[in-house]
Amino acid sequence: MVVFAISRYPGLMPSNFSATYALMFCAGVYFPGRLAWWLPVATMFVTDLLLNGLYYHVSLVVPETLGNYAVYALLVWLGRRFSARSPFLALLGGGILGALLFYFVTNTISWLSDPAYAKTLAGWIIALTKGSAGWPQTWEFFRNSMLSTGLFTGLFAGAMKLLEAAEPAEAEAKAEEPAGEKSEEQPEEAKA
Repeated sequence: MVVFAISRYPGLMPSNFSATYALMFCAGVYFPGRLAWWLPVATMFVTDLLLNGLYYHVSLVVPETLGNYAVYALLVWLGRRFSARSPFLALLGGGILGALLFYFVTNTISWLSDPAYAKTLAGWIIALTKGSAGWPQTWEFFRNSMLSTGLFTGLFAGAMKLLEAAEPAEAEAKAEEPAGEKSEEQPEEAKA
């Protein structure tokens, strides 16, 4: 979580290239109970407060933040629908689905709340593709979020799958040790 918090420092990664969506989804998959909810969300909240207050010099909590956190909770909830035993491709698809949901929900909230957008289908499409003036185009954010979510979900889920595959080998090695000791003891007992 500390590495994730540091990775949020502005300029460290390309715009909207982040482990955020993958982390929220994978926390839902792999973290136990309430930890899946509070640890990633608390990390985001603390880093948002620090970034908004110390770097961007804006209000600590803005209305868009509430929409973002609602979708973060949705991503954790989506992750809870999966299991650590789900196939790798299913987990990768779930993470990417989470990024799609975040993109559509947050851009729809922007379209509804920003008076610069016409409240028409064309205005919604502009919100999804072009965005508002003074910012990179929304489709660029979408591209970066899809690439980063795919990458980080793949890394998180892949690492967990590798650990899962290594555990049975360790368990088998430990199971063989006591069995080997017992077989040596049995002949001695038989001699007595």
